[in-house]
Amino acid sequence: MKLRWLIPVAVLIPLHLSASDTPVGARVATVTINPKEVTVLRLRPEFESTIRMPEEITSVILGSPGDFKAEHNEGEPEYVYVKPIVKEAAQSNLLIATKSGQHVTLELVSDGASAPNPTQPVDFLIEYRTARSFLISADSGSLAMRSVPAREPERSLSSGNTRLGLAPLSSLDEAFKQQETVNAPKWTRWDDKQIETSICDIRQLSNQTMISYSILNSSNEPIEIVPPQIQITGRKATKKKKKEGKGIISDQLEIRDYRLSTTRLEPGERADGVVVFDRPNFKESTEKLFLQIAQADQVDRPILIHLPFTPPISGDGK
Repeated sequence: MKLRWLIPVAVLIPLHLSASDTPVGARVATVTINPKEVTVLRLRPEFESTIRMPEEITSVILGSPGDFKAEHNEGEPEYVYVKPIVKEAAQSNLLIATKSGQHVTLELVSDGASAPNPTQPVDFLIEYRTARSFLISADSGSLAMRSVPAREPERSLSSGNTRLGLAPLSSLDEAFKQQETVNAPKWTRWDDKQIETSICDIRQLSNQTMISYSILNSSNEPIEIVPPQIQITGRKATKKKKKEGKGIISDQLEIRDYRLSTTRLEPGERADGVVVFDRPNFKESTEKLFLQIAQADQVDRPILIHLPFTPPISGDGK
């Protein structure tokens, strides 16, 4: 009888020691919402991280759904759950917008299941607070924050800026200021939509494309819009995916930066925006590029504006 009990004990002891050799550190932080910063979220396969916003979430946009999974449901309107779905190292971006028009941007980083430093902490929970609450825990400093170029203050674009020692505006900020000065854009109406759109300029910067556009609320009610996205569609799915009911699939391209004058539009009000994204070096003949614009309450029914794959150096108003 003693021999029968000693054998399983001898097997379990080394297994227990092996599991305890690589503990996972957990981090919990409270962060103030700042649209000009990017929060780096450290993830690891087989672990799920939670993001809590201070109010109802209206849209969740994930850059790489093939590497990560982001879940949000109406039963828990303030929560988003994120985890890697591949064991290899992966990176992507995640954008979350709320009911009042606030948004946060996160950089998702997973070192993979076989990372050389498995003891690196995993961000189990990030709780966002508005700037008015002044609730910032001492923990929040452990989260990596990366600044996004902020919009320059209003000033003349004359050569006097150089003499005064002010930095010149970036190409994106110059395009944004120019878009705001367009008096009468050529609006495009969309069936069953409360907004009209106008693409005013498309230009190519190396392998990046910059688009200037405007949105008009032509309805009698206030609306909210979410940040822009770029979609490439037309690629044929594999046979396995065809069995699921769709033969054509689409992907979201990474957005490098954007400007948007407002996310809330009163009746008759206009919003101006500029978006810069990484254009692929090539595509299949059936694939097409689209600028995706959506209302916060209709993110599943966005407006898709067809874009040229090879834009001019400086496009005319359209």
